[in-house]
Order: sequence, then C-alpha cells, then structure tokens
Amino acid sequence: MKKGLAIFAIVTFACSFVACKKEYTCTCTDGSSTTSYTLPKSSKSTAETNCSSYEIYGGTCSI
Repeated sequence: MKKGLAIFAIVTFACSFVACKKEYTCTCTDGSSTTSYTLPKSSKSTAETNCSSYEIYGGTCSI
C-alpha cells in the first residue's frame, strides 16, 4: 500500500510540471515606445498566440 501511494505521489508530482501555466510578459515595440502586457496563468503556446494578437496595434510583440 505504501509503495503504491509513493508511486502515485511521484507520478502526480511529475505531471504537475508537464502542464505548467505561469505568468508571461508580452513586450511590444513600435520603434519609438515599448509597452508590456502581463499574460497571467497561461501555457507558453497560449501566451505566444495572445501576445502576437497585440501586433494589430502596430509594431512587433514577443514573450
């Protein structure tokens, strides 16, 4: 029973790193000014997609 619980705990701990969601900062530059946006609790791919949507205002944006 203890061995099974230990294995379950290790697997659960390892899985918590796979779907890591954290806060990212999107920085946009239009040549004369720089603006930063905070993207809370996002995966990296979601943050990159959301950050690129700010490019409609002009300039380039990146994480």
